Amino acid sequence: MSGHSKWHSIRHKKAATDAKRGKILTKHSKILNVIGRNDPNPETNPALRVAIVNAKADSVPKDNIERILKKLAGGDKDGVIYSEQVYEGFGPDGIPFVVTALTDNVNRTFPNVRTAWGKSGGNMGSQGSVMFMFDHAGVIVINNEDKSEEALFEAAIEAGAQDFHYDEAGESEVITAFKDLSSVQKALENQSVTIIKSEPQYRAKDPKAISDPEILAKLERFIAALEEVEDVDEVFSGYYPEEN
Repeated sequence: MSGHSKWHSIRHKKAATDAKRGKILTKHSKILNVIGRNDPNPETNPALRVAIVNAKADSVPKDNIERILKKLAGGDKDGVIYSEQVYEGFGPDGIPFVVTALTDNVNRTFPNVRTAWGKSGGNMGSQGSVMFMFDHAGVIVINNEDKSEEALFEAAIEAGAQDFHYDEAGESEVITAFKDLSSVQKALENQSVTIIKSEPQYRAKDPKAISDPEILAKLERFIAALEEVEDVDEVFSGYYPEEN
């Protein structure tokens, strides 16, 4: 019996991993379709260049990316059209959340997000209910390589960044205004800075520190429930775990 139980556990974990992997591939496929629909040429579409970098960072196969771009370049007018939706509200302990989704059917996505939100201890709000608590920022993750903190800081500022967070572990963050994300990334690349990932994010202006294990567990379950919704792309929160 123990052998059967162990196999069941392994199979369950593999299924969960496969499902997560599948969602990552679907997510990037949608993003590439949205950004590349009007201009599928990365040379003339800076936002598409950013999307390709991010897809590669998440290990999306090169063949997948090229297949999508080729299809768009061929004028795939009958393809599915996706739109970005943004949802706002509060989670457990009154923590504000912003959730983004890429969908081809808003009438399907909205009720699914609303149901997951409500069943997990939160209250979904109207447009603008929590957005004022967040900044819409561009976040570029770079590889430190053999460059010093000072050299990377100077490169970030010269590129037009608003902020820079150095990490000795090997990967640092460059923060920009959302509208400047593509131009800052290109400026960094021109300075031979290696880009690992580049994406827009909603970042809480004044995130709340949470140390209570019970509340943290509720928040983790809340986030997991939202991420399980098929069309949900990203979940942004207004808290951070604080160590006791």
